[in-house]
Amino acid sequence: MSSGGCSTCLETVFAAVLPPLGVFFRYGWCSSEFFISLPLTLLGYVPGVIYSLYVILKTPPELPSIDGDRPYYILA
Repeated sequence: MSSGGCSTCLETVFAAVLPPLGVFFRYGWCSSEFFISLPLTLLGYVPGVIYSLYVILKTPPELPSIDGDRPYYILA
């Protein structure tokens, strides 16, 4: 969902304030990362922040694609 450095910065800020929100912006509503971040935040704020920052900063953003398999630049 995200495309670059500015969105990663905003996702990091949201992850520090409300961890599931930052993960939501990166992966969407129905992702395993979101559903892991949610109970970690409910059990304790710090584990939720640590997990959310880890997921956002260590996982590269996905390339936009048409059918989920091939990025746009390969189709040209």
